Amino acid sequence: MGKHDAKQDPTQAVKEQIEKNSRASLDALSGTAGANVETISEERNSYEDKYLRAAAEIQNMNTRFNKERAQLLHFDGQKVITSILPVLDNLERALQVEVTDANAVQLKKGVEMVFEHLNQALKEANVTEIKSLGVKFDPTVHQAVQTVAADADHPKDTVVSVLQRGYKLHERVLRPAMVVVAN
Repeated sequence: MGKHDAKQDPTQAVKEQIEKNSRASLDALSGTAGANVETISEERNSYEDKYLRAAAEIQNMNTRFNKERAQLLHFDGQKVITSILPVLDNLERALQVEVTDANAVQLKKGVEMVFEHLNQALKEANVTEIKSLGVKFDPTVHQAVQTVAADADHPKDTVVSVLQRGYKLHERVLRPAMVVVAN
């Protein structure tokens, strides 16, 4: 039994010696730095707080950036579409002209095709016409340019006629409809 204990004693003795040296080192360090422990702890807490705030700010910036990027993509092409709307108006006016000459009829047919293609392209780009005729006047989507007296056919605050169509891109008004309102 004595030989068997001797084999275990060196391992146990080494463990005890390491533990004893570690405690002595810790005691020596804490003895010399005892006064600084509180200061170091405060500094660590301060740095941790600054780190957490910086990390939160970075997260907020990323969220804001992603939201702005999504909104830009959502309303991509707004400037181009807005500049095309007067062209659409002019094509519509050209189609309202009565023609009798064979060449003029052929030209009108071409203008009609361009008008239809342009309307289809705008529809595919999620541009929709603001429904105005006969609806209640809404200052967020209508621009009243004239008023007329209300009567039995046109109750007060309803759109009587549309002078220029209005359009939206998704939920954003690109151009309000210019309307005549019953008053």
